Parts: sequence; C-alpha cells; structure tokens
Amino acid sequence: MAIKSIAERDREFIWHPYTQMKNAGMPVPVIRGEGVYLIAEDGKRYIDAVSSWWVNIHGHAHPYIAEKVAEQLRTLEHVIFAGFTHPSAVDLAERLLKILPEEQNKVFYSDNGSTAVEVALKMCFQYWSNQGIEKKKVLAFNNSYHGDTFGAMAVSARSAFTRPFDDLLFDVRFIDLPDKENIQDLKSYISSISHELSAFIFEPLVQGAGGMLMYEAEYLDQLILHCKNEGILTVADEVMTGFGRTGKLFASDHLTEKADLMCFSKGLTGGTMALGITTCTKRIYEAFLSDDKLKTLFHGHSFTANPIACAAALASMDILLRGETISAIERIKNSHQQFAERIKNHSKVRDVRQTGTILAIEWDSSAGTSYFNQLRDNLYDFFLEEGIILRPLGNIIYILPPYCISNEELDFVYSKISLALERF
Repeated sequence: MAIKSIAERDREFIWHPYTQMKNAGMPVPVIRGEGVYLIAEDGKRYIDAVSSWWVNIHGHAHPYIAEKVAEQLRTLEHVIFAGFTHPSAVDLAERLLKILPEEQNKVFYSDNGSTAVEVALKMCFQYWSNQGIEKKKVLAFNNSYHGDTFGAMAVSARSAFTRPFDDLLFDVRFIDLPDKENIQDLKSYISSISHELSAFIFEPLVQGAGGMLMYEAEYLDQLILHCKNEGILTVADEVMTGFGRTGKLFASDHLTEKADLMCFSKGLTGGTMALGITTCTKRIYEAFLSDDKLKTLFHGHSFTANPIACAAALASMDILLRGETISAIERIKNSHQQFAERIKNHSKVRDVRQTGTILAIEWDSSAGTSYFNQLRDNLYDFFLEEGIILRPLGNIIYILPPYCISNEELDFVYSKISLALERF
C-alpha cells in the first residue's frame, strides 16, 4: 500500500477555515518553524510575512517561550477556574494591567479573540440590565470585523461571510470611520440614538480583516469622548492591534481617551496557543457585585485561564518588553515607511497604508476589489511560489511580520511585491 503524504491525509479528513473545499489546492504541509520561517515537508522555507494570521509576534518555535511552557507543563497543565486559581493567571493579570491604560482594573479570561469580544458584549448588555436599564443596541463601524461567533459576527460588517446568518444576528447601528469631514455628523447621529446604545465597539486605528483600513486617533478620540458623555460604554477590540503592532504596545496608547473595556488575543501568547482576555474598569466590574446571584456574569470556558497558555503569554510579554524588541518594532515601521514611499506612485497602486508594523498595498486592478476575485488567488499563489506567505484581502496585500524579521528578509518580501506589481 502506497504511503499517503501529509497533505493527502489532510484532504481525506480535515475541513479547513475560509476554504471552499471543492476546488481548494492541496494544503502546504508544514513540519517545523524557525524564527520568521515555516519549513514544509519538502524542505521549502516560507517567510511568514503575516505572522500566521497575525498571532506570531516573536517568530516560530521561540526557545524562551518553549522553555517556559515546558516548565509549566511539568508543574500544572490545567485547573478548573471556577473557585480555583493559579500563579500564572495571577501573574499575567497583574503584569498586563500594569502596561494597559490605568483605568483598566479587572481581567476576564477566555479562549480567543471572538470570545474576548463576546465577553465584552455580554458585560456591556448586563451592565445596563443589572441596573434595570434597557439598552440593547450596539454601535460599530462599517467594514468592521470582530470575530466569527454570533455576537462578534453581529457587531461586524454584513458581508458574504455573514450572509447565511444575517437574520439571526442582533441589530447594530453602523457608522463610517470618523474624519475631518464627517465627525460632527457622526456625533449628532450618536446623540439621536444614544438612549438605545449600550456600547460602541471599535478596532482602534486599523480595521484588520476589513482591508487594513486606517484612520486617525484624533477623530476616534472625539467619538470615544462623545460616547462617554452620552452614557455609552466603549470597547476597544485590540485583538489584532495589541502587543506592538501599531508601533506602541497597544493602539489605545495613541489615544487620549481610553475605552471602558478592552479585548485581547492573537499576539497575547506570541502565537503559541489560544488565549483570550477581556479587561474592564472598576465601574463595569462593580455593576456585577450584588447579593442577587442573578446579577452574576454567567460566562466561562473549560480552558479558562489555562496555565500553559498563561505561561506562554508571560514569556511573550518578557520578550515584547525587551529593548531589542521595541527597537525591532521601530525598525520594521521605518522600513515599511520607506518602501511605501518608493511604490506609492506606481500605476498599479491605488493606495498604500501604513501604521506601525502593518503595511497594506491596495492593487488597482480590473479584477475589482472583491475578496473572491481572481487577482487575490493569483497573488497568493505567486508569493507562495516565491517562498513568502502573504494572504491577500481581495485586492489588498498586507505585510504584518514577526518582530524578529531582518532587514534582508523584509527587502526580499518588498522585492517580490515589486515584481508582482509589474506582473499582475
């Protein structure tokens, strides 16, 4: 009997995310990671220029994180988090709150970005409910993306990805990103519906899956302050933007006004394993303190505050706060800026956007802007052939690399993008 390859065995049994399995190509079988590289079964090395869906901020198989995870495994792999706790969960909460905006006061653990958002939404709805106030609507941005569970989908833009479920999603009020031209109109609209709004949720400065759309802190500050003045809770979804991606530790560090709740995942563990966190202010937390047990936040996960994930997050934070990591983030930001300047006037470049270590290039193509257009597939295949993992959002290529990437590796990625601009 012929021995099947990893990819063949995968195809026989596995259903992949965001993939039309009927006509999908064979998956690339990765057997090892090493810094910025993923190494396939056939020995080919790929630069992971998107940090494996934005999670891997320090490089693959990082020895320091591996060491700390191994230590935790030998001590405690898991413990129920209702009525119990453990040192790694307490250490992580203490250390995270020290580097977050000072108003953040409590940490609630979950499993991933979507569930961190679900927890935040439930906190907001029940915050009002516990006070006998009915405020059931949420304000969000057009083109937003907050996850794939139902609450997170509801506060995300309606699209081909949500269409089968649209009738099942709760009603949300969507507004455009703020700018100099529309900020006053947005404030007026918010005031007109403030009585029904429980919360305003936003991806600060960069809308990730919506196309790496970027906007200015100045106008987001104005919206946050206006919502606070109107009695609307504010939720910063930092699942993608957190842990250095925007050039500061958190996108909220670019803001003067701070959110009432914050959501984290992705880079939280350095890409090692799943973990989600929702933080909130003391005011939010105290709305759930009562002799009435029905005012409890009834939310939990089997692997809440998993000790191994917490150990990975603590190790990732150690690396993140090192001087050399902060310098690497600045180096990548400057490199992106220089490349953006070089290509901004290319005939195929409709727009080039950059915030911190995130660079997005919007192709001007007859194929259009749809996520499903052929240009997207052609670009994806081209970069894979060249040994680079870039996963276009329709006609938008973005680079969001691990902080360990070298200047030479960045230049290699830039050179292949330049070649693609001439070819497609």
